[in-house]
Amino acid sequence: MQIRHLLCPLLGALICAACGDGQRPATYSAKSDGQNVHVSMAEYEPALRNPLKGFREYFMIGTDTRRPEYPYPYGSLIKEYMPWNMLENVASDGVEKIVAYSNHRWEGVEEQNVKVIPRVFIVWLEPWHGGWAKDPDNPDDLNGWHWPSDLPGETGPYKQIPGSVGAYVESQDSLTVIQGGYFDPSFPDRVRKLVRKLGEAWDNDPRVAYVEMGIIGEWGEHHDPDLSTVFPPHDEPKHVAGRTWIPGMEKVLGDAFSEAFHNKKVMVRYAYEFKEYDFGIYWDSWAQPQEIDRGYHAMRARGDYWRTQPVGGEITWNWGDLGKYPGFEEVVADDTTRRIVIEQIRNLHCNHLGGITWADFNDPQFARNAAELQKAMGYRFVLSKASYPCRIDPGQAFQLEFEVQNTGSSPFYYDWPVEVALLDVQTREKVWGTVLDNVQISQWMPGDDWDMDLEAYRTPAETVRIESHPSLDASIPTGRYILALGILDPGCGRPTVRFANTNYYNGGYHPLGYVGVGIQEQQPALDPKDFDDLQGDTSLNYKH
Repeated sequence: MQIRHLLCPLLGALICAACGDGQRPATYSAKSDGQNVHVSMAEYEPALRNPLKGFREYFMIGTDTRRPEYPYPYGSLIKEYMPWNMLENVASDGVEKIVAYSNHRWEGVEEQNVKVIPRVFIVWLEPWHGGWAKDPDNPDDLNGWHWPSDLPGETGPYKQIPGSVGAYVESQDSLTVIQGGYFDPSFPDRVRKLVRKLGEAWDNDPRVAYVEMGIIGEWGEHHDPDLSTVFPPHDEPKHVAGRTWIPGMEKVLGDAFSEAFHNKKVMVRYAYEFKEYDFGIYWDSWAQPQEIDRGYHAMRARGDYWRTQPVGGEITWNWGDLGKYPGFEEVVADDTTRRIVIEQIRNLHCNHLGGITWADFNDPQFARNAAELQKAMGYRFVLSKASYPCRIDPGQAFQLEFEVQNTGSSPFYYDWPVEVALLDVQTREKVWGTVLDNVQISQWMPGDDWDMDLEAYRTPAETVRIESHPSLDASIPTGRYILALGILDPGCGRPTVRFANTNYYNGGYHPLGYVGVGIQEQQPALDPKDFDDLQGDTSLNYKH
């Protein structure tokens, strides 16, 4: 297998010249020169739903009802807040408790082709910030406090400001620390043991997309208390060790998650923390001017970490300058705000964003705005050219070449296999397939350095040329077939990731053209009228 990256790809005689001057072909075509088929492929222009990218859902389990149209037009990810005491209520609870609760919470996601981003948390909202207790009649209610029963809960000096969600401390308590909870002497060791179990439960679970670190602070967002003193605390002018921040906890968490997760990507809340670790970042205040330094600027300063680690978060409209908007639809309807979001998506190489759970996709204006954001987020793989022999023979290797470009904002963070397959001409069912060796889709990088005026990266995405020599099984009968490409979900071995191209069949395969097995193919072109619409295909899933 040879893989070459070219800004101006020149494939010589093997690739057709239908899209000269570096332009993508406007239509699909497949032509034979008597020896090889040369394919040109048109881009699918609309936004589309694809795994491990784009809009990310959230539901308060047991309270919010998933609507009948779920999954939404672009929802392939869902964040799951996982209360510590439901995963482990006492230190002796085993990993099977985590698995059982995960099965309960994530039931059915495989059938919807949805992946989960779990975040363990303890405190939803503290009393001094207006928090209220969990509903005793709803075991899945996320509100309240979820300390394990054998770990003392916290007691401290904070009081709620009357008529406000802000907190204060009496002058006589200016140095009073918090007792129990995060500051209990046994807490660091309990964290290590819990995270070890989380790794056993989730690191190889095909339902898990990425893991948000969480645990500390309200909603598990690493504030109240903080993990460092880089920025002032939320409720006081300066930090107090043992109250506003937890000395040493950053290393405890960093080491624990690094040791527990080798397969799933781990994400942390703030870019100015965990600099010694290889983690992604979830920024939960996109486009919020009040967090421009803690979020956007700090993430930009981290450099190229996004090449190997995901960037996500949410647009939170209920505070700061975005507090003027009643909902997500209004946030993205504002041209200036939407432009800022897109600039941040492109420059931070954002993979996914939440905030849309209660949005109305039946509103045509919102649908247009949502499509613009979805198209910018995450990866977007566009095929332009391919070539293969007019005839391939059983038991023999054949040469396959194709070009792909990532026009999105982020990589695809796992090396899911790319398959070349033969489809039955009548049924479109797979007759044969093999994974292309050494193809690393995680290396199909987007561009960099976004130009808002040109609406393009100043450093454009490279065009990746794949050259492979797969061997056809000796048992394949002589006849005419359709040669196709697909990206397989390792959880099921079926294609679930789609290229952004019009040559598509329901079920996940992108047909290139007709090919002869043991015979010469004279008319390789498929009829574009037979192609299916990518966004209309809701059949994809990774259920066994």
